[in-house]
Amino acid sequence: MPKIEGTERIDQYRIRVPKGFVQGMRTEGIIFVDEILEQELELDSVRQVANVATLPGIVGKSLAMPDIHTGYGFPIGGVAAFDTEEGIISPGGVGYDINCGVRLLKSNLTRDEIEPRIKELVDLLYIHIPSGVGSTGKIKLNYEELKKVARKGAIWAVEQGYGEPDDLQRIESHGCLEGADPEVISKKAYERGKDQLGTLGSGNHFLEVQYVAEIYEPEIAEAMGLFKNQVTVMIHTGSRGFGHQICDDYVREMIQAAKKYGIELPDKELACAPFLSKEGQRYFAAMKAAANYAWANRQCLMHWTREVFLRVFKLSPKELAMSVVYDVAHNIAKEEIHMVNGKKMRVVVHRKGATRAFPKGHPELPQCYTHIGQPVIIPGDMGRVSFVLIGQDKAMQETFGSTCHGAGRLLSRTQAIKKAKGRSIKQELANRGIIVKSAGKETLAEEMPEAYKDVSNVVDVVHNAGLAHKVVKLKPMGVIKG
Repeated sequence: MPKIEGTERIDQYRIRVPKGFVQGMRTEGIIFVDEILEQELELDSVRQVANVATLPGIVGKSLAMPDIHTGYGFPIGGVAAFDTEEGIISPGGVGYDINCGVRLLKSNLTRDEIEPRIKELVDLLYIHIPSGVGSTGKIKLNYEELKKVARKGAIWAVEQGYGEPDDLQRIESHGCLEGADPEVISKKAYERGKDQLGTLGSGNHFLEVQYVAEIYEPEIAEAMGLFKNQVTVMIHTGSRGFGHQICDDYVREMIQAAKKYGIELPDKELACAPFLSKEGQRYFAAMKAAANYAWANRQCLMHWTREVFLRVFKLSPKELAMSVVYDVAHNIAKEEIHMVNGKKMRVVVHRKGATRAFPKGHPELPQCYTHIGQPVIIPGDMGRVSFVLIGQDKAMQETFGSTCHGAGRLLSRTQAIKKAKGRSIKQELANRGIIVKSAGKETLAEEMPEAYKDVSNVVDVVHNAGLAHKVVKLKPMGVIKG
């Protein structure tokens, strides 16, 4: 029996949300879940998959990944593509934290080399990586400089000395989306963004020191430069208050635009405009600017992370060899060419809490990965594990080249705080050998492992469904949280 009445199981890893689930659906929904994860499905998130299917110009299916949970308008874990000629663009399909994403770094260090000094390392990272609610960093920008960040993304950061030109080769879109327009962004967004570049933020954002615990595909791992017991670092953050304000501004604008263009919405959180309309193009250009800010942000954080490692272990940059494995966006809309019903079509793909999983040979891959496919980085919670996968052809056929982005929340922040009452999450993690440093107890309570689905289950679904294949498993050693 399906957990949500009206849905149907197609096979071991997919359920269908049929066209009649809510009124006005133009296509069906597909949710990638096995029977275990199906038991954790919320009715509201399934309804959101169905609601997305009512939007004009949707092509293919309304999709959701196994980390699905209820979001703003679109579910988190949602993927939907819209015809660029007839379809819409919606801020709710991208999310408030535009280009929240993950960067994975590799090094020459091994677990044995850093384990004795992990506390010292985490303490120093916490000092040098600004984190917490509303945190501000070492970089103070005036409006003109911030506009350059909005146009150039990670390229700006490298030009300022935060990293190496080679870093850019392994970032989705080389860390810069063309067509960003700093002039369609509010003064309030610039005010919020001018002191936050190079900051981690709060909530589910983190910097995690890990090691390679298991290798599933030795040849592919080797092509990525990953080996057993190697120390890696994962940085998870986005566009901070800059992107949040841009989303906020355009949600309001899109509510009016939907009325203007006669778009009927089953939920006002799906506020949208035709992609080619003035409003649609303004939002798209502003969203690109926020995405660029996020890539610059992760670039700066990576630079300071490298500096901390060099200082603690007294190594030369060549000895440390800390470099980017890959950097992927989780909350973004992109114009892409996909095969739809047997013909090539230009679509705008919304990925919200979902990430690209392009297969080998795809023209948008960095040259170093064209022979293996795109690395897919899936963080878990701070107490369990994370994974690196590789994109597969099946993702192009079924999900517009997309897969999950993480474990997915199981408990709301309020529920997690309630469950953590009387416990020391920090001590519980220390007992597992994981050193955690955060701005406050509440963040650790909100982010405790039980607040999330088990990422191993989530990743098994996308692996077994053929969207992305497991390459390595990473285990946490030290974490800094906002």
